[in-house]
Amino acid sequence: MRILIVEDDPRISDDIRRTLITSGYTVDTAADGEAAWFLGDTEDYDAIILDLGLPKLDGLAVLKRWRISSNHTPILILSARGTWSERVEGINAGADDYLPKPFEMEELLARLRAIVRRSTGNSSPVIEIGPVRLDERQMRLCIRGVPVKLTPLEYRAVSYLMHHADKIVSQFELSEHVYAQDHDNDRNAMEALISRIRRKLEIDFIETRRGFGYGIKQSAKKAETDIP
Repeated sequence: MRILIVEDDPRISDDIRRTLITSGYTVDTAADGEAAWFLGDTEDYDAIILDLGLPKLDGLAVLKRWRISSNHTPILILSARGTWSERVEGINAGADDYLPKPFEMEELLARLRAIVRRSTGNSSPVIEIGPVRLDERQMRLCIRGVPVKLTPLEYRAVSYLMHHADKIVSQFELSEHVYAQDHDNDRNAMEALISRIRRKLEIDFIETRRGFGYGIKQSAKKAETDIP
């Protein structure tokens, strides 16, 4: 999962960035409204954490511009502006949730996971497809109840595919959400990553559609629907 943090306070931005990376996310940052607006319009994110009090362009103005241009990325507002009217204004402008400063990192993570789940049609932090169970809270993947040890890159890839199990994900899209922004989008690297994941899972779970990308096997999704 790839997240954009828009925060002009370097201490807060760095604290959030470290927390998200530790929690299995790929993270980009922006320190002003203009940079945020550009990144949000040109890059593909699973969610954006947006401060309102930004230099160059106010966070609320950035949010409104994104929504006007049909950018539907889930957005969690962070702000020291704690009045109810300001919270209502942020939600009415198109934010998915609002967290006033100061805040606890555990609450930020919980709210972030919730808006990402809602955007992909998942109501629970636990996703089960066939014999595979992904628990976002513990960053754990199990096969028939047995934990599978994954690297951060492998976890992000499986998590993204499971969150988007209803479609085929292009290699470029998967790479964008697994690797850091400055990573060279190497086709061989992604193929090698998927091969390692398949060996660790030891089941027929991820399929390759040549020329299209990767997805969850139809047989696995059918097994999910057969669960009583």
